[in-house]
Amino acid sequence: DAQLVVAREHGFPSWPALLRHIGTLRRSGEPFARAYQALEARDPAALRRELERFPGLVHARGTNGNDLLGMATATGDARLVELLLAAGADTSHGNDHGWTPLHQAAYAGRIEIARLLLAAGAPVDVSARGDGGTPLVVALFWGYQLPEELLQALGLHPANLRVAAGVGRTDLIAALVTADGRVLPEAGARRAFYRPHAGFPAWRPSDDPREVLDEAVAWAARCDRTEAIDALATRGARLDADVYRGTPLCWAAACGRVDAIRRLVALGADPDGRTSFGGPDHGEGAVPLHLAAQGGHVHAIDALLDAGADPTIRDALHGGTPADWAAFGHRPAAEARLREHEGRGRSAR
Repeated sequence: DAQLVVAREHGFPSWPALLRHIGTLRRSGEPFARAYQALEARDPAALRRELERFPGLVHARGTNGNDLLGMATATGDARLVELLLAAGADTSHGNDHGWTPLHQAAYAGRIEIARLLLAAGAPVDVSARGDGGTPLVVALFWGYQLPEELLQALGLHPANLRVAAGVGRTDLIAALVTADGRVLPEAGARRAFYRPHAGFPAWRPSDDPREVLDEAVAWAARCDRTEAIDALATRGARLDADVYRGTPLCWAAACGRVDAIRRLVALGADPDGRTSFGGPDHGEGAVPLHLAAQGGHVHAIDALLDAGADPTIRDALHGGTPADWAAFGHRPAAEARLREHEGRGRSAR
């Protein structure tokens, strides 16, 4: 399914069609294709040779409007990024979705590369895949815990409630939601971004104050911001709400956030509460243990088991136990821990 998503986003009806196109480019000896091969091979010397022969490559665009700097960022190889920056690559260039190299670094949690791009002047307030889809928001979507200096460099763009929750700004939460739970309009502003790629199902964020408040708890949970969880809970946020593809506890489990798991359970979240998650063929009727198992987060698994989570429970879509999810995700340590507890669990529901 992921291959089909990638192929379609690059304008091809199937993964084999995209591979055939790439193969044609490689056989043709086209310079951009050779530069891309150098990126794939993590070969700075080969990339340097192509840039010296064809300096214009640094500004060339491939499928989906991607340039070499964005592709180099995706590889995670800082040497390639440094080489392209020295050659004059444009840090502000966005592909057909508005996705800049800094968005890509945020998407993959590439801290070192994000620093390089910021030092080269990469813009921090540009939206991709919907208004409000800044690099900071992309990083927070996946629950990355960014160093404080990087958070400072990225700034609060946009300064809405889910961003305040994700970075742990309880002062901003208090400014956006009154003590009696009244959600100010600014709290839900600029929320058109809701997914980083089309593998997640389509959705339309609304201005419903309840949705804005409930969504923010999930962003606090995935980023392990327990004080933000408390601040939102005292203002009436529901801890079991599945606003978009995941309850707060399931997001905390998926990201391995032990402190958030413990805090949510202490506040009344059900350790066996069911949720949706990811794409439509991924998680339906899954529970936090499924998501912790998929990610191989053994400490999160232990926290959930300590809270009374059922290790034999099965998801609604695939009928798999948490241990089955760990096995499918090639997480042997997590699978072993869960198999150990399966025999002691309650009857499968």
